[in-house]
Amino acid sequence: MDVSRSLLREYLEALLIAVIFATFARTYTIQAFKIPTGSMEENLLIGDHILVNKFVFGPTTASVEDMLLPTSPVRRGDVVVFKFPEGPERDFIKRCIGLPGDVVEINDKVISVNGEEIDDAAYTYHTDRQVYPRSVFLHESYRDRDNFGPYTVPDGHYFFLGDNRDNSNDSRFWGPVPGEFIKGRAFLIYWSFESEREGVDWPGYRGKARQLANVFLRFFTDTRWERSFRVVR
Repeated sequence: MDVSRSLLREYLEALLIAVIFATFARTYTIQAFKIPTGSMEENLLIGDHILVNKFVFGPTTASVEDMLLPTSPVRRGDVVVFKFPEGPERDFIKRCIGLPGDVVEINDKVISVNGEEIDDAAYTYHTDRQVYPRSVFLHESYRDRDNFGPYTVPDGHYFFLGDNRDNSNDSRFWGPVPGEFIKGRAFLIYWSFESEREGVDWPGYRGKARQLANVFLRFFTDTRWERSFRVVR
């Protein structure tokens, strides 16, 4: 019996099982995600590394499964990662404001759902006191920012807004998100590191190596330790 070949085979089998498990976990249960922009400040900051529960919104086929499995439908107030409707290769993270059939309206920055004002002071962040009126003469980035709707969320879709309400590219500008584009609910910040904004990328292998070296050198000084293991709300 060739012991060395048998040992090699065991290592390869163990590696294959680990890869399969990691792929399954990433696809169906938990995925890591990095916050690239400030649209969710000050709840989620640029450089926050979060874990996303991809299992929680999984479909069930019977009431027994609903009772036994830790799943739930998307709820208002959930912080959700989803595929960007205008470019599904990109992932966005926003807060769910409107469910299918809800009527969403914004008047002078105040949100109402189905005619009732939403108390969102605990997570909403405003950086601009200016209130822009409804006007076709305004640039599209301001036209629906502070005054929007009323808008009825279509069946099978969800309406999302960023917590940084004055600086967020969200459903006010590109519409609702189909249910099949939803990937999971953010639930934990496992590491937070002061990093550069989205789009700042050093090209090539040398650039990647420089980025890694930069993180290594700044790890202890620029890690926001107080945000570690914070639950996303």
